[in-house]
Parts: sequence; structure tokens; C-alpha cells
Amino acid sequence: MVGVALSDCGRVDDATPYALHAQAARRALADAGLDRSRVDGFASAGLGTLAPVEVADYLGLRPTWVDSTSVGGSTWEVMAAHAADAIAAGHANVVLLAYGSTARADVKAGRRTGTFAFGGRGPLQFEVPYGHTLIAKYAMAARRHMLQYGTTIEQLAEVAVQARANAALNPDAMFRDPVTVDDVLSGPMIADPFTKLHCCLRSDGGAAVLLAAEEYVRDCRTAPVWILGTGEHVSHASMSEWDDFTVSPAAVSGRLAFERAGLGPQEMDFAEIYDAFTYMTLVTLEDLGFCAKGEGGPFVEKGRLTLSGALPVNTDGGGLSAQHPGMRGLFLLVEAVRQLRGEGGDRQVRAAGGGLPRLGVASGTGGWFCSSGTVVLGRD
Repeated sequence: MVGVALSDCGRVDDATPYALHAQAARRALADAGLDRSRVDGFASAGLGTLAPVEVADYLGLRPTWVDSTSVGGSTWEVMAAHAADAIAAGHANVVLLAYGSTARADVKAGRRTGTFAFGGRGPLQFEVPYGHTLIAKYAMAARRHMLQYGTTIEQLAEVAVQARANAALNPDAMFRDPVTVDDVLSGPMIADPFTKLHCCLRSDGGAAVLLAAEEYVRDCRTAPVWILGTGEHVSHASMSEWDDFTVSPAAVSGRLAFERAGLGPQEMDFAEIYDAFTYMTLVTLEDLGFCAKGEGGPFVEKGRLTLSGALPVNTDGGGLSAQHPGMRGLFLLVEAVRQLRGEGGDRQVRAAGGGLPRLGVASGTGGWFCSSGTVVLGRD
């Protein structure tokens, strides 16, 4: 990974999703110091009838390798794995991953660009009549974990509190004012047990990541961040086919990524984890192996996830406080690269001894724990 960037994020009322794709892409190319003509691979999802074709055309690209894999929020970790494989096989030299969304502006303007009903055909037809919304599916899973392992609502609230503490040091985060556990618990109920602050915010924004073959590294203005191992897994579409509400597909994608990297979770200096809801963070930490199954509640207590904690998680504030423009997985990779390059500013993670971090992991989740992609990254 030789170039990363975000577009303008947060409240962006005067841009289209295409414009946010382009802005992030231009910034990522500038970050790497590579010309657009070098890009021969492109991956995008979530915009247009022919997602990668329309966006590539808008960006003025004519790639010879494309990917439009769409598995929800984990799309970008999965795409990064596919791009790395393509580069290793010699099918591409420089691959651009790009995303942009005006999710917040669309709602504000009353534009109907999609629905969270997800349709009533295929496996979902058996759940749609009961009115299951996306958040309800996550809420049910959280309740199961609470029942089975004694996880408390206060422990889940800690995830939101610590994400906000990290966001306080990110000048680009949408919400930076500190919150307490009481603030989280006293908020309006959205889907039991989740109150408002258990849920991600809704923002506009885009991101881009540039991957290049090793021989291109010498032409880049930035130090590379290496993909050391990847894993992907899909689990279920309907909740009735999910074997265990307390185990996410990260249990498989994480195991594969760490095995392929020859590393373990205990060696990671930080983790960037998809956090549309507080429970996602907690259960993904368990499934990646940072703690045993059922011990996520105690694990997230006492500031462990903050920048000064034992395992900094979502160092930019995450989807709970920084930004969440739909499928946020690409933002995890951008933040991980910035941390490994020492570009975190006031939110920079420090490894033992005060040096820069050497290793980090980014793990995205899609749908309602339907898919997962995990990427292990390193400076060396």
C-alpha cells in the first residue's frame, strides 16, 4: 500500500458520490507520488449500475484488471486481498481501490437512494414479513451474547465511550466531545439494547487506497505498508441460518489472515475494526483472538481500546464517532496505513518503548455479520 487518502468527509452537501470518489483518488495518487497513467487495476462497489465501469470512466481510467466484489462493509478488505493476489500473479501493477458516498446528504435532501429493507426474494423472504431491520439483527445478536456470557450494557457502552475518546484527538472526526457510559445508556432507544450512541453516525465521504507491485515502491514518495496476510469468509444471509449469534465470520477470516502472515493477534500494535454498532467491536475482538470467546465484555473495560490503552482500537474514532458513509471498510485501511507510517498526529499510536507501531490489523464486517475480510499490515 503506497498511497491512502480520504475525501472531504462529514457534512458534504455540495458533492456527488462520483466527485468524492475522484477527490479521494486524486489525493491517494498524490500521496503516493504516482501518475494516474500508472493505474492498470481498479476496484469499486456501491455506485452505478456497472459499478467499477462507471466510476473508472468518471475517473478517466481504462483498467485491464477490475473487481466489483460487494459483500457489504468488508468489501474493501476483501478487495485488497484480491488486488494483492492479482499483483502477485502479474495481472496488475498498480491497483486503485476507491469509494464515495453521500449517505448523509441524501437523507437530508430527501433523496431516496436505497433501502435497508433489503428485498423480499431469496433467503430473506422468510424474515422480511417480520420487519427485521438491519439494526434489529445486530441487537438480537448482542442480546444473545449478553444472555450467554453475562456481557453487560455498560461494557458495550464502554466501546462507544472509548471510540469518542480517540475521536477527540482526530480533527477530522464528526463528533469529538467526550461522552460517558451514562450518556450512552440514557440516550434514546433505537433497538433494544442499543441506544443512539451504540450506533454509528451517518456521514458523507470517500476514501482511496493505492496498491502497487514491489518494483514500483522506489518510485513512490511514501514509505510502503506491506500486506502480510489476508483472509475472507462469508457466513449467512438469513439470521435463521446463522449457527451462533455470538460468533462472527471474523473468526475464520482472522484465523486465515494471521496464519498466512505467520503472526498472531498478540503481536499487533493496534486494530481497526468495523464498528457500525458497539457489539461489532466487542465480538470481533473475541473472534480475532485478542481475548477468549465470552470475555469481550471485561476485555473492553478500563480504557483498553483508547490510544493509551493496551490495544488501541479504531484510532480515528471509528464509525461511532469519526465518519460512516455507508460501507466503511476502506476507511479502516486508510487509518491503519497512516498509523504505520507515523502520520496519526495527536492520535498516533506508540509501540512498546515509544517507537512507531510495526504491525496492525484491519477487519471489516458486512451485512449483519454476513461477511468478513481481515488484512494484517506491517511496516517491514
